[in-house]
Amino acid sequence: MALTLERETAVTVTRHRTFGQDLIAVAVIVVAAAAGYLLFPDNLALLTRLIAVALLVLSLDLVTGYCGVATLGHAALFGAGAYAAGIASAHYGINDPLLMTFAGIVAGAIAGLVCGVVILRAHGLPQLVLSIALVYLFHEFANKASSWTGGSDGLSGISPDPLFGTFEFDLYGHTAYIYGVALLLTALVLLRFLVRSPFGMLCRGIRQDPLRIRAMGASPKAALIKMYMISGAVAGIGGALNAISTQVVGLDSLSFTQSAEALVMLVLGGTGSLFGALVGTLIFMLFEDYVSAANPFHWLTIVGALLILVVLFAPKGIYGTAAAYIARRREARA
Repeated sequence: MALTLERETAVTVTRHRTFGQDLIAVAVIVVAAAAGYLLFPDNLALLTRLIAVALLVLSLDLVTGYCGVATLGHAALFGAGAYAAGIASAHYGINDPLLMTFAGIVAGAIAGLVCGVVILRAHGLPQLVLSIALVYLFHEFANKASSWTGGSDGLSGISPDPLFGTFEFDLYGHTAYIYGVALLLTALVLLRFLVRSPFGMLCRGIRQDPLRIRAMGASPKAALIKMYMISGAVAGIGGALNAISTQVVGLDSLSFTQSAEALVMLVLGGTGSLFGALVGTLIFMLFEDYVSAANPFHWLTIVGALLILVVLFAPKGIYGTAAAYIARRREARA
């Protein structure tokens, strides 16, 4: 009886501590977003782009960090959401930003289902090959379907209506930035609940020991396909936000480079922790922007040196290493 009470007390304390950490993290994001709005009013387009890519990296963390699925083709889901939102506006006159975002979510989820069914038929390196093949197939399909996508010229004619009929998407990007922050916070809160749910724990178990999960009567493949669809929906939000904010969709949203950079950002921040995905995206994109402006000829060398240093001296990523260090300090104090 006493042992049971001790366990329940420990679980309750852990939940309260985790909830407090989440509140602090959300507060930090809100403060950082407000600071970006006030301090960099001329760079809101870059910050909105950063939020869209952060949603892509969050979606990648779901399948790679939590499920252990190797993929270099996640831009296919991002691009599907972007093109769905753009086509809804340019070809069907659906200009409501919320409906355009919903179109991106649906398209991303469908693309996630297709990619998940194909990629999960293999393991390890063959998964990487399949994911690369898929992103190239999506890219070529968008290029050939030029009557719908604009092909290599890009999809233009996207004109989102004012948000809630009041807030226009102006040239300076004020509304798009605030809308992006709201989408990011909503997605982050929902994903935190997801990864801590029994389904999220099941996916973590599949990453660690799929044979044991199968022996327990669960289907690893079915669970991973569900997570891939959820991941696609999150990536679709990022793609839709990118289409709404820039009002154009190009083939670069489906590029292999986009997928590779997303994976680099995830490793930079730390896999298996949603906040690590945000930290990695923020550091990589801001560092890339400022270094390329300061040294346009050798900025790739500087970015490469940063990545090498992080991988060698912080193998869990910047956020992951910092979180592990803080946890060790707390255990030492206890």
